[in-house]
Amino acid sequence: MGAQVNAAELLQQALSSNIIPNQEFLLQGSILDSAAENLLHRLRGLCDNVDASPETFSDIEMCFSLKLPTEKTPVMTVRVRRAQDVEAPLQLRYIGQPELGDRTRPTLVRSSLDIACTPHVIDFLTEMGFRQDFEYCTKGYMFRKGRMKITVSKILKNMTEPISQSYLVELSVLAPKGQDAIAEDMRIFAEQLKPLVQLEKIDYKRFAQMP
Repeated sequence: MGAQVNAAELLQQALSSNIIPNQEFLLQGSILDSAAENLLHRLRGLCDNVDASPETFSDIEMCFSLKLPTEKTPVMTVRVRRAQDVEAPLQLRYIGQPELGDRTRPTLVRSSLDIACTPHVIDFLTEMGFRQDFEYCTKGYMFRKGRMKITVSKILKNMTEPISQSYLVELSVLAPKGQDAIAEDMRIFAEQLKPLVQLEKIDYKRFAQMP
């Protein structure tokens, strides 16, 4: 328990020192399976490499949290992503809480850090006191428009069973702090996807407060 407490204290000190250099700008939405092909066709026309087929991906994502016996909420949550369709390093990802900031800002903004790792990262997290909460599989398509990344993905449980009859659509940019102008570019791009899909900044705290 002592090592777990020390790890938690060190992680909290690091985060409070603003060591995360990048921010993720994010808009999210969903589209029914029956309309997904129309959205893919629209994205092929709007994004880079119009003549090429969209990049596909199939990943397993595992969520780990670090909790203390005296605390109800986790001290930290991280994700480990493992590609299923290509040989690639595992990706360890930390995502911070959304910034409160200006409510008129068109996108959600949160600190983000991605690190390529060996498979031993899971053992490392376990030794630090992290425990796996859940895992799921994502399969879908990825497009790029300049710095913007657009994914259209199906969320699966047990590797093959869809959790819904819709696709998750995400528009994101990873950029150094201080480049808030990218949010307006994302808003303009999202407008071009209407009425097929409505991309919004999601208030996760609202879901946490639901009974």
